Amino acid sequence: MTNIPPAEELRILDHELWQLDARRAQLLARRIWLLNVLRAAGPQPAPAHGPAPAPAARPPRGPRSRRPEATAPGVQNVLLVLGGVLLTIAAIAFTLVSWGDMGIAGRTAVLGAVTTAALAAPVPLLRRGLRSTAESVAGLGLALTVLDAYALHEVALPSVDGTGYTAAAAALLAALWTAYGRVLGDLRLPFPAGVAAAQLPLLLWAGAADAGDHAITAALLVTAAADTALALSTPARSVFPVRVVAAVGAYGTGALGVLAAALLTWDAPGPSAAARAAALLALAAAIALGAAWRAPDARAALGLASAGGLIAVAAAGGVLRTVLPGVWTVPACLTCAIALLSVRGTRLPGTVRRGLFWSSTTVQALAVAWTLPLVALALLGPAGWVAHVWSGAPSDARDAVTVAVPWPSGAESAPLVLAAVAAVLVLTFRGGALRPLALSGALVLAFSTALVLPPITRLPYPAALPVHGAATVAMLAAAAYATATADRSPAEGRRAPLLPTAALCLALLGSLHLLALSLASEAATLAVLGGLTAMFASAAVLWKHPHVRAVTGAASLAYATVLVCATGAALDRQPQHIALLVLVVPAAAAVLAPRLGDRAPTLSVEITGIVAGLLAIDLATPEPAVLALVLALCGVIAAGTALREDRRRVGGIAAAALFVLASWVRLAAWEVGAPEAYTLPVTVPALLVGYARRSRDPEASSWTAYGPGLAVTLVPSLLAVWDDVNWLRPLLLGSAALAVTLIGVRHRLRAPLVLGGGTLVLVALHELAPYLAQAMGAVPRWAPPALAGLLLLTLGATYEQRLRDARRVRAALSKMR
Repeated sequence: MTNIPPAEELRILDHELWQLDARRAQLLARRIWLLNVLRAAGPQPAPAHGPAPAPAARPPRGPRSRRPEATAPGVQNVLLVLGGVLLTIAAIAFTLVSWGDMGIAGRTAVLGAVTTAALAAPVPLLRRGLRSTAESVAGLGLALTVLDAYALHEVALPSVDGTGYTAAAAALLAALWTAYGRVLGDLRLPFPAGVAAAQLPLLLWAGAADAGDHAITAALLVTAAADTALALSTPARSVFPVRVVAAVGAYGTGALGVLAAALLTWDAPGPSAAARAAALLALAAAIALGAAWRAPDARAALGLASAGGLIAVAAAGGVLRTVLPGVWTVPACLTCAIALLSVRGTRLPGTVRRGLFWSSTTVQALAVAWTLPLVALALLGPAGWVAHVWSGAPSDARDAVTVAVPWPSGAESAPLVLAAVAAVLVLTFRGGALRPLALSGALVLAFSTALVLPPITRLPYPAALPVHGAATVAMLAAAAYATATADRSPAEGRRAPLLPTAALCLALLGSLHLLALSLASEAATLAVLGGLTAMFASAAVLWKHPHVRAVTGAASLAYATVLVCATGAALDRQPQHIALLVLVVPAAAAVLAPRLGDRAPTLSVEITGIVAGLLAIDLATPEPAVLALVLALCGVIAAGTALREDRRRVGGIAAAALFVLASWVRLAAWEVGAPEAYTLPVTVPALLVGYARRSRDPEASSWTAYGPGLAVTLVPSLLAVWDDVNWLRPLLLGSAALAVTLIGVRHRLRAPLVLGGGTLVLVALHELAPYLAQAMGAVPRWAPPALAGLLLLTLGATYEQRLRDARRVRAALSKMR
């Protein structure tokens, strides 16, 4: 090998390596084929002699075999099920189609032999361990027994009633299938099949005997009871399919039975029929509660107990419905639901007690929902008086709330329902985290009771207003008491403010309802507005809680504003005159706000005063003279507010703006068109303010101090000059601009120098414009381009000097303030 050239030796090595790779690929392919053969044949015994093959050092690099998508037991079960189904279909076809081609002996022999063979075949199959095959053949045998029963009726008993025969056959088959399963022991199919067949006998016997709707319903419920007992007594691990089939049957037949019994109760013409239907419902309730007692799963037990409680209430309510008038049906059901709460202190299992509690809660919620249309009518109905203000007082409270919507019938017991649920909430939740929520709900229900009681009793209109007013005062007092209690017991946490918040919201809602109710009469409106203003003002004074004072203070001022407007309307005053009266409210707000102490009530009172001021401005808009006066008075109020340290900036700006607007409106009312009349009243105070600021702060910029004041006058006057053909305005504006410029030069102030100088230049250009135009008409057309070219040449020649001069001017301006 040493005499072989390196290139030839490299070629030989590459050839040998290629041959080794090809041989390795062949061996790996053969190995994969052998592995597939072994997997298909199942587990193989180990060889008797010879050493075991050494494990591979690493996995082969050849192509991997595909994993089967279905397991062998799965394929086996599918084949067995398909075979059993096909044989069953064939047997049905033979029985129904080819049965008539054979004699009675042949038919009996063939079908009996096939059934016997199918039922006997699982015995040797189970001995050999073929359990799945035995299950499939047993299923075929069970299906054949159904065909045997059908064939027996068609051949031997054709005159027997089909429904009764089916009931007897189902009972017999259920017993035979159960016995067959007990004899064999290892099969799972016969037991659930027997339970499924047992669902039919009672129902079919009741139908065959024409026993009536009550008997059929009873059959359903008895079947459900039997299924329930079987599902609860069967061990979970031993015969799980039996429990599943029994539970499905219990829920299915039980639901049908309850539905049928409920329909019978609803359609019962008298107490006796209702009592029979209620007995069926009581049976269903007993089944549900018994199942909840024994159910191992807590969630299922809770649901069953809840269903049992609801069924029991329906049973009792169904009987009471036929005895009592229709208006008392809901209170009767509510009474039964409340009675369920008595189980809370008993020794019943916790899940059963909770389920009954939830069923009682559900009925109470439904009873409250039944009253909601009436409550909505009583609350929102008086809003219809907005379109008929002061059109005349109605006769009673019912007419007062039915302005646009008719009164519903059969709702006279709504106050009793609301009061009863409120009492239940108070007595049930005597402590714990849900106590504030329950008390808030009870408060809402009590307020709703007070709303609907006057219309239901047809209380006279003059008496209904004090009743609603008392309800509003009661809500306000409840809010005060709840707030004081929450302040004394901070351990309640974040839930404690819920009750006072709910009470305060109800008080505001009641006040709005009372106001809407009083719009029918002028005297009632004024009296109610006065009372509401005084009530909320007293609450704002007596209450110490800042957020509550904020709400009551704002409400008091809001109702005072409406009272002023209503008083002006009662005195037949024009809107612009009423606006002057409305200004009393923002003035009072400006006086009271700093005395409230806390930020929340102060801010709410100020916002309410601002809204009242805007209302006054809107009312005065039709008359410009009165509008100017209103704006001036608002400016006075804002100026008074600016005396406070914390409102100095905002109040000062608002006062200045209002005074300016007032002067402008007054000038517009006098038909003054000169812009200087509008701008000078702004410029003079602005310059004085700027001078005062510069006096306190010498470092302040002249643009900040004097720029806005000068621009307000110079810019509008300059715009007016260009449209003015007279000589007086340009002369005055030019003189003023010259004076401003000289002042800027004297005190070295940038803003007066730039604004005055620029205005002076523009005024001069305006005055020279006619002469420039006349001169341009006499100049040849080639002159402007020539002059422009000379200018550019001159600038280019002296560019450096111009830059130096520009820097010098900029430096001089930058030294100014």
